[in-house]
Amino acid sequence: MKEFNDTNRDGQLSFEGEYLNGKKSGLGKEYGYDLSLRFEGEYLNGLRNGKGKQYDYDGKLIFEGNFINGNRV
Repeated sequence: MKEFNDTNRDGQLSFEGEYLNGKKSGLGKEYGYDLSLRFEGEYLNGLRNGKGKQYDYDGKLIFEGNFINGNRV
């Protein structure tokens, strides 16, 4: 696995974490346009998979648990 950072159209950080075969796989963090943390956790084949934490626009934790194929479970 390799670690890369993605940026949005404005050149701001949108994702930092691990990739495998060009897709988010492993641990990573997603950021909003205001650079606040929106999600941190595990990815597989580009989707949220495994344990993770999701945050609202104010940085408040709104969900902590498991994700399968990008969906909360």
